[in-house]
Amino acid sequence: MYTELSDARLQLAFPRTMRDSANMQSVSVLIPLALPGPYDYAVPDDMMLARGDFVRVPLGPRQVNGVVWGPGAGDVAPAKLKPVLARHRVPALRDPLMQFVDWVAAYVLAPPGLVLRQVMRVPAAFEPEKPVFGYRPTGTPPQRMTPARQRVLDVLKDTPPLPGPDLARLAGVSGSVIKGLHEAGSLAKTELATTGSERGPDPQMVGVALSPAQQEVAIALGTAVAAQTFGVHLLDGVTGSGKTEVYFEAISEALKKQRPALILLPEISLTAQFLARFERRFGSPPALWHSGLTPAERRRTWRAVAENRVQVLVGARSGLFLPWSDLGVIIVDEEHDGGFKQEDGVVYNARDMAIVRAQLTNCPVVLSSATPSLETFVNARQGRYKAHRLAARHGAAELPDIELVDMRTSPPQRGTWLVPQIGTAIEAAIERGEQALLFLNRRGYAPLTICRACGHRYACPNCDAWMVEHRFRRQLECHHCGHARPVPESCDACDAPDQLVACGPGVERIMEEVAARFPEARTAILSSDHMGGVAGIRETINQIAEGGADIIIGTQIVAKGHHFPKLSFVGVVDADLGLGNGDLRAAERTYQMLSQVAGRSGRETTGGRALLQTRMPDHAVRQALVSGGRDAFLEREAAAREQAGMPPYGRLGAIIVSATDQQEGLRFVQELARKTPSHDALRVLGPAPAPIARIRDRYRFRFLLKGTRQAPMQAFISQWLGGVQRRGSVRISVDIDPYTFL
Repeated sequence: MYTELSDARLQLAFPRTMRDSANMQSVSVLIPLALPGPYDYAVPDDMMLARGDFVRVPLGPRQVNGVVWGPGAGDVAPAKLKPVLARHRVPALRDPLMQFVDWVAAYVLAPPGLVLRQVMRVPAAFEPEKPVFGYRPTGTPPQRMTPARQRVLDVLKDTPPLPGPDLARLAGVSGSVIKGLHEAGSLAKTELATTGSERGPDPQMVGVALSPAQQEVAIALGTAVAAQTFGVHLLDGVTGSGKTEVYFEAISEALKKQRPALILLPEISLTAQFLARFERRFGSPPALWHSGLTPAERRRTWRAVAENRVQVLVGARSGLFLPWSDLGVIIVDEEHDGGFKQEDGVVYNARDMAIVRAQLTNCPVVLSSATPSLETFVNARQGRYKAHRLAARHGAAELPDIELVDMRTSPPQRGTWLVPQIGTAIEAAIERGEQALLFLNRRGYAPLTICRACGHRYACPNCDAWMVEHRFRRQLECHHCGHARPVPESCDACDAPDQLVACGPGVERIMEEVAARFPEARTAILSSDHMGGVAGIRETINQIAEGGADIIIGTQIVAKGHHFPKLSFVGVVDADLGLGNGDLRAAERTYQMLSQVAGRSGRETTGGRALLQTRMPDHAVRQALVSGGRDAFLEREAAAREQAGMPPYGRLGAIIVSATDQQEGLRFVQELARKTPSHDALRVLGPAPAPIARIRDRYRFRFLLKGTRQAPMQAFISQWLGGVQRRGSVRISVDIDPYTFL
């Protein structure tokens, strides 16, 4: 069954599957691999199984984990089937999550097993938990006391038993000291509880005082959560309006109903400020779920969710696939952010899938943003979503003034990238003891390196892309495949020394200019390729928030909802970047990005200000930013999309074919084109080479499907791809509702 994901309430039709296992002689087991469907297995006489149970089964020469998806098909006698080997002692998956797996698989045209893999990404969670031991003092002193041994015993005086590594760290000793005390009889091992008894978030704690407008929205969201019914709510508030504190009240209501809350963030690994705000509001931190967790942390969190011991979890998009037994509310913060779209493996948009998950669970979902996506804006305008508006900043703060600098008439001085007006504004901010931010959504030092002697340009050997210079690391790097090499001393083509020149600016080059102009200023750079990794970025964000930098230079990371109290000025180095790529959503994304960046200023200072360097001051995006006419801009975008039959008024799908051999890929897409079905509500464009035609030494071709809202996109693609045989190095990827077109 295929259902269009444009309405708030999806017409879902799943067969009701009984959990009665009494008469099941065989079961259908879904395995988390790219297989066509579940396989049947016999149920041993001494085993009772039900839908949703985690089991271990044979698959060829291997043993693999899977989930009982229902009774066996019955077309093979149980005596001829391989038996289920074991049932894992893990709480069974609930029907809503199993239905969610089936729905996502059908919608994005992925094998159900690959979607189930999103649920079962922590294999260690199915095995019995290994006991954890700690040390406690016995009261028997060692025959030989040393300062190191004394420190260990002092640490344990007023603490419960501690694991060896923690005890060694707190006492500042090596593990051998603890081992020696244990052998001397001064320490005894004791098994520690691993289920966790930490105090959870307290919904009774009093939060910050809300304004009347905030209170009105908080009551509406709380009422929706208390009713425990599905609905989509848009929390639409300007930057700094206190949206987070408002949806905290919805979370509080869920906790009072003893139902957990899930908060999805686009950059969970960088959200130390958010976590601190949460802990101030609820008295304890939430559980976390993101790629930066250790395997042990992922295991503990997965099991805690499965056992209904997690009250609030803050996670990345994959948090939707955790084995929740029930949910009270789902929050999608910064719902417009492209980070919610997973582009590889199972290709899906977590914002849209959160709506499906909420309906299956029968709970409300809150989409929060200062710059809603056009899809969300249109759904709210048409009444599918309930809109809640916060039009003013919280407290005395006011929205920043946004001004344009026309670089055609006021260009930077030769050899620089910042116009004089921005330099003056930075100087004024520093003199007031405030901070300035320079934004350029381009990593590295320069996007292109060229030889002045022969004109040779440095390109990636694996991709159709230029190598980006990273001067701090002294290397050239491809931002598509990660290939890197040292910056050469002479040209590869003509061997001329000292003739390589960087073309165009990246954030590192802006940093160089700032350091030369403001040598006494404290500077910080925020970019996803920060030399300290995620931990370094997090530490830099904390330092900035505490006033440890005067000038910040950053890429799109700085637009991810961070709160810098002393930031009063924002300068956008290139406000035109991203508008000339022919992307359907280019104008919308540019508006969102620049509005979010400008919104970092003046949140706790007076007279917040933003200056945008542009060569297109009359563009609709620029004028909307200056005038504050967001809704008028979105209305114009919506009208243009409607006239063109583009989302959200039409549907798009993409088929991307890639191959290591260009001719092999070309022959395949030509065959695919010849076998294109016909349908009145669908039009197929292509095949054409992808805008970046080669990535990681694979040649790429694209088909774009365009149809009406009612077009049977998934059924059409399934029929089409089912008529061709993939061969050789050819790979096929399907993207329903594509967000990028590279």
